[in-house]
Amino acid sequence: MLGGICGGRIVARMPFQNPSLLIGVSARIYHPAGPVLDLGGVWTKTLHYLEQSVAHWLIAGGALPVMIPAVDAQSVVQRKELHLGHYANALDALVLQGGNDVAPQTYGQSPLDPAWAGDAVRDAYEMALIRAFVRAGKPVFGICRGLQMLNVAFGGTLWQDIQTQQPQALAHIKTDLYERNVHPMEITPNSRLASLYPALRHTRINSIHHQAIRDLAPGFVVEARCPEDGIIEAIRRDGPGYVAGVQWHPEFRHTVDPVIFDDTPLLQDFLEFARAQKMAKTMPNPRR
Repeated sequence: MLGGICGGRIVARMPFQNPSLLIGVSARIYHPAGPVLDLGGVWTKTLHYLEQSVAHWLIAGGALPVMIPAVDAQSVVQRKELHLGHYANALDALVLQGGNDVAPQTYGQSPLDPAWAGDAVRDAYEMALIRAFVRAGKPVFGICRGLQMLNVAFGGTLWQDIQTQQPQALAHIKTDLYERNVHPMEITPNSRLASLYPALRHTRINSIHHQAIRDLAPGFVVEARCPEDGIIEAIRRDGPGYVAGVQWHPEFRHTVDPVIFDDTPLLQDFLEFARAQKMAKTMPNPRR
C-alpha cells in the first residue's frame, strides 16, 4: 500500500489494481435556471460534475472513476450522437451519484410541491445509462438518489417527501447536520449484504434524503431498513448480475467513528464483481 503525508498525518492510499477498473459515474447536473447570487461566468452554463468524495471513494478501492456526460435539447451534442452503449462497453461498472430529486413524472405522479419537481433531464439520462450497463452485463451501484433511480427504472415508486407522507418516520435529513445526521439500520438476514457482514445485524448510517422508496420495484429484494420506521435503506435486484443501491452515502463515512457502518466490504464486493466480469471477458477461449 502506498502512503503520503497530509497535515502531518500519514495517509494510506490504495494503489490501482490489476486488471485496472474504469468505473463510470453518472454526472450531477447543475441547471442555471434561477439567480445564483449574480456570479455570472460559468454559473450561467449547464454544468456536469463529479462530487469529489465519490471519486475518492472509488479511488480508495483501487478503481479509476470516469464521469459520463449527459445531453439535453440545448446541448451541442444531440442525444442521437451520444451512444451510451459505447460507454457501457468501454467501462467496467456504473455508479449513480446522489443529487436532485427524481422527478415524480418519471414514476407516473405529479409533484405534490413545486420544490419536489426533481430533474427529469437527469432521470432520462440515468434511465438510459442503467439500461445500457445492464444490457452489457456490467454491475450498477446506486447511492442515495441512485438507489431511488434504480427502483424507479425497474418499475417502483417513491415517497415524494417522507415528513409529509410518512409523518411518523424519523428525520432522515437534517440540513444543519448533513452527513453527520445518523440513525439506526438493520440488515436483512440471508441477504447478500448480510453475507458481507456476517457478525453485524444492527448498525448506524448517515442519512441525507427527504424522499424514499414507497413501492419496491418488481424483482428487487430489501437488504436493509431503518428499524425505527421501516424506511428501505438498501436494495438489490434478484438473480444473476449486480444491480444494487444504498440510501446512505458511503463516500461520506467518518472513519474515526467506530459506530458508523464500515462500507469497505460493500465497495470491495462491487469492485470484485466488476473485476471478475472483466477478467471473464478478456480470458481467451479454451481450444476445443
